[in-house]
Amino acid sequence: MKTTTEYLADNIVAIASGAGYAGVGVIRVSGANLSAVIAGLTHKDELKPRLAYYVDFYAAANEILDSGLVLFFRGPKSFTGEDVLEIQGHGSPVVLNMLLKRCLELGCRMAEAGEFTKRAYLNGKLDLVQAESIADLIHAESEASAKGALKSLKGEFSGQIQQINQQLIHLRMFVEATLDFPEEDIEFIANAKIKSKLELLQHEIHQLLGSTKQGVILNNGANIVIVGRPNVGKSSLLNALANEDIAIVTAIAGTTRDVVRQKIIIDGVPFNIVDTAGIRETDDVVEKIGIERALHAVASADLCMVLIDDNVGMSMADQQILAQLPEALPKLFIHNKIDLSGESPRISQQNEFTQIYLSAREGLGIDLLRAKLLALIGWDNSAGDVFLARTRHLDAMRLTVKHIDNAFSNWQELEILAEELRYAHTALSSITGEFSADDLLGEIFSKFCIGK
Repeated sequence: MKTTTEYLADNIVAIASGAGYAGVGVIRVSGANLSAVIAGLTHKDELKPRLAYYVDFYAAANEILDSGLVLFFRGPKSFTGEDVLEIQGHGSPVVLNMLLKRCLELGCRMAEAGEFTKRAYLNGKLDLVQAESIADLIHAESEASAKGALKSLKGEFSGQIQQINQQLIHLRMFVEATLDFPEEDIEFIANAKIKSKLELLQHEIHQLLGSTKQGVILNNGANIVIVGRPNVGKSSLLNALANEDIAIVTAIAGTTRDVVRQKIIIDGVPFNIVDTAGIRETDDVVEKIGIERALHAVASADLCMVLIDDNVGMSMADQQILAQLPEALPKLFIHNKIDLSGESPRISQQNEFTQIYLSAREGLGIDLLRAKLLALIGWDNSAGDVFLARTRHLDAMRLTVKHIDNAFSNWQELEILAEELRYAHTALSSITGEFSADDLLGEIFSKFCIGK
């Protein structure tokens, strides 16, 4: 296994523009010394940094492969912190692969997934949150997600973490120093208002935990499964939520034989909606497989929408479906077809269950459902623009909160207080990558696209 020094010694190259045909394609090279690549590819001895040159690109036999722009960025004033060469040629995949092959001949190796961003992180150009936000920005599926990823990239999330970490470091230093004075420790801590400082820190970190939860919701959305008897309107509801005809709708029971997945955006928040086969007793082999897949989809759902024909009400068949659903799974009961039953669109609360009356076919009450879905996953519309966060960030924040709460509860027990503050500092710092295992870095950057 290569050391970090050996790893950063390689010159790496990749196509950085998207797949397919385009007017312009981009190839990116990064490394410690790109002079051989520049000379071999452009026949120029030197390129001035941050100046665009229009050049011919040459093969080994002085054959011209293409012509275009080339820009050179000298490290550390570059994205990766190393020397970077950006080659802009014509966007044909054939041409770009010829240029890529030429760079490999000149001593580069193919970049791994996310390796350019990983080098930026290792060279101190980005912290881990900012590095992850680049991938999130590339894959953003809504305007809100893109804005949230950009806020993380610009350091809003990291800045809040650093601010809290500075308070943690100050407290840790004070407590560790106080341990050297065992006869005066309690009075010393009381006079220094350690308890009030811990209380303020506890408040700030709980606030950041709330913001992180919002960021994870914006990034991940929620998995929502629609279940119900055949021909109750599940596919019509999916189409109404998506505002397009995703699923086939007929009057024939059992039309949907498999799960149909569709990502929709509600107020900028992504939802993964799964329409399932109608659950009932059947001898049809294909339909049985569809029902099995429906129940499998339910097992990984965050919320289940149980559809009921409002003209029939809760039937014995509906009760049998409920009996097959996990008891702990949150459920939203949808009374569909109110255009036929004469009910008006509304939300009601019966015991612990929320009931929504709507017509998927006519679009009545769909806005009520959208608003309720946002509320049920914990989305706060009043929060304004939020930074994007990931599940690992939320896990680390929860662990940090746990140790800060323990520290506050044991503020007079110096040894316990010191340990809890240390654990909190370590957990919080893992978010930005101050304390990160190599296997975590490998997992994070392996999910990036090649060339980024």
